Amino acid sequence: MNDKTDSSAREDLGADFKKALDEGWLPIREVARQTGVNAITLRAWERRYGLVVPQRTPKGHRLYSAEHVQRIMAILTWLNRGVAVSQVKPLLDAPQAFTETVENDWQRLRQTLLSAVTALNERTLDDSVNQAIALYPPRTLCEQLLMPLLAELEQRWQGQFGAQMERAFFYSWLRSKFGARIYHNNRQLHSAPLLLINHSDLPLEPHLWLCAWLISSADCPVQVFDWPLPAGELALTVEHLQARGVLLYSSKALQLAQLPKLLANVNCPTLIAGPAVHIHHAELSARTAQATDLFLAEDPLAAHQALLERGLI
Repeated sequence: MNDKTDSSAREDLGADFKKALDEGWLPIREVARQTGVNAITLRAWERRYGLVVPQRTPKGHRLYSAEHVQRIMAILTWLNRGVAVSQVKPLLDAPQAFTETVENDWQRLRQTLLSAVTALNERTLDDSVNQAIALYPPRTLCEQLLMPLLAELEQRWQGQFGAQMERAFFYSWLRSKFGARIYHNNRQLHSAPLLLINHSDLPLEPHLWLCAWLISSADCPVQVFDWPLPAGELALTVEHLQARGVLLYSSKALQLAQLPKLLANVNCPTLIAGPAVHIHHAELSARTAQATDLFLAEDPLAAHQALLERGLI
């Protein structure tokens, strides 16, 4: 997870805390690891909405039970159905009360961000996303807010005057936003990085940065190259970085004939991600059947899941 753990990770914990751990209670850092909900978000859910209220030691350290973990997973289920975090609490105790008429905060928030982009209003854009990041796990935020917003913007920008202005504004903001978070996380991590490469000629590929943020949020160092590498230099880069894996992202068609040369001597697992996977589905699927270290994903969420399943993050 990418926020600071409870002070229990660093302090003299005391006999009470150690006794509680021996009895099966979990510290916040372990709950964050198990659920994918970082400590900042868990504390926000507790303070603002009383969604998950842990036990406290005399020194104030948070302790969670297995039932708390189950409740967090139930919260995630409701969030992924589109229910606003502010409306989840009554549904946890009376799930039959849910109807499709429950207000969907995601749509309202997407509209706020869309309006901020069209007005080139960076402050509103940044503040709104900061508030969402504090309340929702990265994967939920990508699935329910950021990826739908990107799809809506792409539709808006088809043939519209001013589209390139809005696109450059939003993509530049997005890269700066998540690039800063990734840089901060990288400074605190010391294991081998995952190398992400924009393998198309489109600058500021936004979904590449969503991939990078999701991976970084799993406490994995990330090195992003926002430009393609020529054949031969990819293997050199992997060697220099001692990369644990490579993610090649492209939203455009690939030069498939060049792929074997590009991946030659790359001695780590390689994930090809993005719309290029859909474009070349048959050909790439045939290649993955022959190469154990090559796999595919069509979007950031699928890439994140594939990396988790293979133990790369």
